[in-house]
Amino acid sequence: MTEFLVRYVWLIPFYSLLGALLTLPWALGFLRRTGPRPAAYINIFMTLLSFIHGSLAFNYVFKNESFNLNFPWFTVADLDLSFAVEVSQISMTALSLVTLMSLLAQIFAIGYMEKDWSLARFFGLMSFFEAAIGGIALSDSLLLSYGLLELLTLSTYLLVGFWYAQPLVVTAARDAFLTKRVGDIILLMGLVALSSYGAGLTFSELTTWAADHPLSDFTAALLGLSLIAGPTGKCAQFPLNLWLDEGMEGPSPASILRNSVVVSAGAYVLIKLEPVFTLSPISSSALIIIGAITAVGGSLIALAQVDLKRTLSHSTSAYLGLAFIAVGLGHVDIAFLIVLTHGIAKALLFMSAASVILTTTAQNITELGGLWSKMPATTIAFMTGSAGIVALLPLGMFFTFSRWFDGKLGVSWWLLGILLTVNFINALNFTRVFRLVFLGKTQPKTKRAPEVIWSMAVPMVSLSIIALLTPLIPIKYSLWLSPVSPLSGNDSPVLNFAVPALIITGVVGVLVGFSLPLHRLWDRPLNKLVRFLQDLLAYDFYLDKIYQYTVVAFVTGLSRLTTWFDRYVVDGAVNLVSLFAIFSGNALKYNTSGQSQFYILTIIIGVSLLMWSILSGQWGNILSYWNF
Repeated sequence: MTEFLVRYVWLIPFYSLLGALLTLPWALGFLRRTGPRPAAYINIFMTLLSFIHGSLAFNYVFKNESFNLNFPWFTVADLDLSFAVEVSQISMTALSLVTLMSLLAQIFAIGYMEKDWSLARFFGLMSFFEAAIGGIALSDSLLLSYGLLELLTLSTYLLVGFWYAQPLVVTAARDAFLTKRVGDIILLMGLVALSSYGAGLTFSELTTWAADHPLSDFTAALLGLSLIAGPTGKCAQFPLNLWLDEGMEGPSPASILRNSVVVSAGAYVLIKLEPVFTLSPISSSALIIIGAITAVGGSLIALAQVDLKRTLSHSTSAYLGLAFIAVGLGHVDIAFLIVLTHGIAKALLFMSAASVILTTTAQNITELGGLWSKMPATTIAFMTGSAGIVALLPLGMFFTFSRWFDGKLGVSWWLLGILLTVNFINALNFTRVFRLVFLGKTQPKTKRAPEVIWSMAVPMVSLSIIALLTPLIPIKYSLWLSPVSPLSGNDSPVLNFAVPALIITGVVGVLVGFSLPLHRLWDRPLNKLVRFLQDLLAYDFYLDKIYQYTVVAFVTGLSRLTTWFDRYVVDGAVNLVSLFAIFSGNALKYNTSGQSQFYILTIIIGVSLLMWSILSGQWGNILSYWNF
């Protein structure tokens, strides 16, 4: 029975897709008497089936060898397109994470969205979301993964724009969609180029192909940069990082998935593409630079936010930036562990944030306070999620970072400096948010703030326990991904200093966060430099303004130029030809007299003119022939 389930593990994404289709009668309004809740229960049941099926397959795969399944799709000449599925320890771990997070998020959404008039549509979109992510986790085909990434972009657009009656929501959905499309188009160019250079369209063939690739250094660099663009947009990395901030306009249960497994899907594809990045130091350096800028910049931006969800979303970009650095260095197993541990902890943080938002109807952290005694489960969930992301002993990210510096991988001082900076800033930021939201005096919006109902509390508490057990995953299961053997006997002085420094920065960040004075919304610093820095970080380094006056201005100017050329040059030439045809037709209509001798005369004159025009160019040849 278990072997049968493993062989048909590719059906798991179809469970969620079927659940999305079954919600259509309620989402389209065909069924009204029962209310929308049956649609929600159907989707939760299908997600539960996915989780059970995936868990059984997960246990089997870790005890047996991995294998691939191939489904031919289109074959012509030398082109062979097929949908390949990888059933391995890594793919099943990713799939288990997706199904578990989806199940908990949907149960959580039952309580959060219970009064929403379009509950059925929301659960249908969530299941569509889950189907696309689950397919990416199993896919071994570049073509299939690209198509699923496109579906992920579509579902992000639909979920961010779920409350489409609000103009800000519509703008956020549009910006998120267009920003991702930039990366997707460049990624498609890279995939087409990769296939044209003889690479198989499966991830498992990339390592073999990269060993004897026929590319020049320049071509390899361009190919690597194009493949980086897609994950850059999906993971909200610089310079395509603004969409995740605006994506917080969607419902909070969707934000749970978006900040845990959706952005991780881009990093997962990046990890599988890692053999291509080894072909050129330029692409590897680009990954490190993008990741470093986003990791440090995203952490600083999060530090200046006052919106509860946005201050958490920017830290998502920051930690995925660390995954980019790991892939650029070739440490793909560390990148996978970062994605895994961060996804679980960040989902827990967003559950806690969603509970606060639902209870207080406020997202501005300067309007909150004193919730720790009123919402103990939510408070513990926030503390656990924050500690799970910051490298505090003994939670998940600490063991991930310590494994990075355990002597088996080549590391440098600059890498340790980035990790220490990101760890300190995020510890400071989470402590700041915790103080403003849960500690301090009770504010007007937090006077009546009971704990959330059981449908929200159960998944939140369950995920808190899972976050505490996350360090056991790499201990129990071997998650080594790199085809290159790890280093041995690495006695770098960085290693002796790394782990204690990580612990110290985390503790110092918490202590500084508790010692700094916190100001409410109406307090603004009088020092101009401090105010400038605050605004610079709060407005995302004015990156949207930079885009407005550079890229947007260029595209707008080019559009106006092409519009003018089309209107006055192309249309002018077409109108001139049409006017000539009209005037010539009107002139010739007077020659239709009906007299045959007039028509014969016209033909003779026309033929004479034609012969004269032909012969006039030949008189020189005729005279030279007769020697005149």
